[in-house]
Amino acid sequence: MTAPELAQLEMLAQVDELVAKLNEWVEPEIGWEPLRQSQALVRRLLRRIEGLRVRLESPLVVATFGGTGTGKSALVNALVGREISPSARQRPTTIRPMLLVHSQTDVEMLGLPLDKLDVVQCDTPVLRDIAVIDCPDPDTSEAANAGSNLEQLHQLLPHCDVLIYTSTQQKYRSARVVDELGQAATGCRLLFVQTHADVDEDIRNDWISQLDGRYEVPDVFFVDSLRALREQQAGQRPSGDFGRLQDLLTTQLAASQRTLIRRANLVDLVQSALDHCQKNIVAHQPQLQELEEILQEQRHKLIGKMSDQLCDELLSSRNLWERRLISSVTQNWGMSPFSSVLRLYNGLGNFIASFTLFRARSSAQVALIGAAQGVRWLAEKRSEHRAESRLERLSTFGLDDSALRESQVVINGYVQSAKLDPELAQPGNLDSLRNEAARLEDQFLGDATTRVDQLIDRLADKHSGFFVRWWYELLLMSMVGYILFWPARNFFYDMPVNDAPPKSMDYYVTAAIFLVLWSGTLVMLFTRRLRKGLNREITELAQSLAQSKIATGLFPDLESTCAAIETHTERLEVLSSTTKSLRRHIATPAGLGAAVPVEVEP
Repeated sequence: MTAPELAQLEMLAQVDELVAKLNEWVEPEIGWEPLRQSQALVRRLLRRIEGLRVRLESPLVVATFGGTGTGKSALVNALVGREISPSARQRPTTIRPMLLVHSQTDVEMLGLPLDKLDVVQCDTPVLRDIAVIDCPDPDTSEAANAGSNLEQLHQLLPHCDVLIYTSTQQKYRSARVVDELGQAATGCRLLFVQTHADVDEDIRNDWISQLDGRYEVPDVFFVDSLRALREQQAGQRPSGDFGRLQDLLTTQLAASQRTLIRRANLVDLVQSALDHCQKNIVAHQPQLQELEEILQEQRHKLIGKMSDQLCDELLSSRNLWERRLISSVTQNWGMSPFSSVLRLYNGLGNFIASFTLFRARSSAQVALIGAAQGVRWLAEKRSEHRAESRLERLSTFGLDDSALRESQVVINGYVQSAKLDPELAQPGNLDSLRNEAARLEDQFLGDATTRVDQLIDRLADKHSGFFVRWWYELLLMSMVGYILFWPARNFFYDMPVNDAPPKSMDYYVTAAIFLVLWSGTLVMLFTRRLRKGLNREITELAQSLAQSKIATGLFPDLESTCAAIETHTERLEVLSSTTKSLRRHIATPAGLGAAVPVEVEP
């Protein structure tokens, strides 16, 4: 197999892959009107592509296209070398389209609406590889009403492979014809012909400048159809540009070029459809982006409200968390002077209650003190139970319906503006969200309890580090060392050497007071440090728990639809980029023009 054949097969495989991806792109139904419209357009395109595949090996269909009086019928007669289609001398305009085919051509393979055409068989060389349609004029009727020339033209053009666009010195600026050409040229190769060369001036340069930017115009033929017909009837070869045009039709549109031309037409058709889809989607994307922004804004707003409420609930049990945190710190710290002070501070109530036993003078006083201690113990247990109950309440904690309805009213307006399905923001979706939240309550409760335990363990590890530990130990022991220094100096030096009296009890009382104050200050600084870290961690925990409660947003169906739209839009951009790359690499026969694709700005 030769290299050109391999390249041809590779290109065909790429086209087949593109069509397969288009089929995948139109499959899922998404509730966004611009996307549904685009998918419907691509489905129609795919049906047209199937028609192209069916007639892949049939002769190319060449149609004349131009305004009234531009000599389309005369050009057709000159192409076949005989007067078959009545020209403007016999009637002012083509009323019923005429199909000219070779006698050996199977007209059924062309895929044309034969009931709408007058079929004429003609054994002329130019018709061996092509079929020619003499089309109605696009500018003789204002609307495509049933049976009108414009309606017939719209039915025929999708079946055409090549359009011969005819014009004259008087007609080449016709806006009506140019507009119709803009619709007809998609998915077709183009030939540009200026007729009436016997009476008109050559306006080809000006015509090319008019077409520049919208069409690829490799050549424009300036022909005299009547003269060419007379030359052929006299057995002569047509002269001038008509001879070049006839050569192009017999060589560049030969059987060997059918697949190449139809493949190029197919890619042009796909690119035009995808460009139209992108324009439609890009035009409506600002409203969709506003909706996505307001969804995020409402979600953050509700998360903020829930976070504040959760934070208040958690902080209401802060004393319990502090006691647990100090216990965890002292456990990590081990036995040391400062950890002993912390243990004393943490169990100060129990210590004082136990100390009162030493003042009891009778069994009744002991019983009374024991009862008070029992009441205090029960109060602590109730406090712990309330804290655990608050964690359980967090699992069902949520926002009231007024906040949810407020968000729904705000979202509804943006949903309608973005042309999304209004059902996506209906109350039923809020009920579904609540049901989903109820199903996840047990998991949420376990997560909240675990997170609180992890928070305390993490803070305990953080504040039990080497530098923190020894800094507070050093500060405490420096005071103890200072207090012990003076009695030791008095006992070992001042008394034996200077006969000084021993330190009085006042010194020891004062030293004990300062030691207690210093220890209390260190404990206060340390617990303040713990409290700040605990408050910060609880606030972050509340935010995290609120986000987990509204992890999917208040409108999960709406958010999933927006995500699906974004995915489909990105896939459309990839398909468009692939199509443009294919178009650049597909070569077409020289001399054939085409519509220039319009770049879509994001």
